[in-house]
Amino acid sequence: MKVVDLHAHYPMHLLPEAPGDPLALLTRGDRGDRWRDRANMMLVRAASRVANYQTVTSGPGVTVERMLEGDVAVCCSALYSPFDEWDLTKWRRGEPPDPTYFATLERHIDVVEQRIAEHHLGQAVVAHSLAELDAALQEGTLALLHTVEGGFHVGEDPAAIDRNTTRLAERGIVALTVAHLIFRGVATNAPALPFMPDWLYHVVFRQPHDVGLTDLGEALVRAMVRERITVDITHMSRASLRDTFALLDELDPERTVPVIASHMACRFGHLDYNLTDDTIARVAERGGALGVIFCDHYVGDGIVRGRTTSIDQTVEAMGRHIDRVARVTGGHDHAALGSDLDGYIKPMLAGLEHMGRMRELSAALAARYGDDVAERICSANALRVLRAGWR
Repeated sequence: MKVVDLHAHYPMHLLPEAPGDPLALLTRGDRGDRWRDRANMMLVRAASRVANYQTVTSGPGVTVERMLEGDVAVCCSALYSPFDEWDLTKWRRGEPPDPTYFATLERHIDVVEQRIAEHHLGQAVVAHSLAELDAALQEGTLALLHTVEGGFHVGEDPAAIDRNTTRLAERGIVALTVAHLIFRGVATNAPALPFMPDWLYHVVFRQPHDVGLTDLGEALVRAMVRERITVDITHMSRASLRDTFALLDELDPERTVPVIASHMACRFGHLDYNLTDDTIARVAERGGALGVIFCDHYVGDGIVRGRTTSIDQTVEAMGRHIDRVARVTGGHDHAALGSDLDGYIKPMLAGLEHMGRMRELSAALAARYGDDVAERICSANALRVLRAGWR
């Protein structure tokens, strides 16, 4: 059974090509920018050995080889620039995003496309449109779809956001997570640092009271709807969720524009990151999909005492979330998979430490739910939403 993953960090381990002259690191321009990107990504790689990979020597969990091993047909490949989100020159003073962030994002797109074209010809493609996606599925070729995690990447003012969103649509971006880990002047967020309790997060990372979407966030959602880039509500605070659904109802009262929560869990415990029944219902009302995350911290909250220790325990815990979505929405047409692998979610659910384990997961879901429902969870629900939302 083929698998569609609504959110995984394939780009996280990639290094841009070095321009040759290390002194370019001290200069502006293409050569200097590429050296800075390379230095930043080398630091990300080093951190991933401890906080991402199954062991310090096991390597990335999201590679083309492991996706093929796990029967992954489509990977929504999340682009994310951590050093721009945690830009100490900006966020501590509450300043808007820097214009250079968008240029960094475009270079990351180039790195992914270059890597796939040069190293995985015949194995994988980057699909930029529905036609390219359907062609890849028909040929049995792994399709990577660009997504963006964090609205801070897109621009420093409404005009830049409007212009850059059009550019992202032209480059084939299928979905964008408006909020992320810290407030960067676009949308307030729920705590999503597994090592930090929610109450402490709110003390350390203060956000404006009762603010959801800012003017930048509203401009971004409006532009995304116009350009048919799917709004991803993952990471949003309750205020951001309120503002986003209100704006979508204004722009699209017929509710034909879908939304996704690409890497989520249901609220069984007390974590703000996990979605309430009301939010799940709002996603379903728009024909959306909810990708269950592979992070032990969120899936186990309120369900598992301690950590999962076996694939059977993992499937039982994931099944609780899938069943909750089915109960709230009235059927199995909205639950999907959104692993967030290589997105600093360690410890991962037992038995799902890398993409090669997707085959075992799909077989276990088929044993639990039957082939028809398992296929909807593993691929059909996500593909339906991608086709409905993507221009």
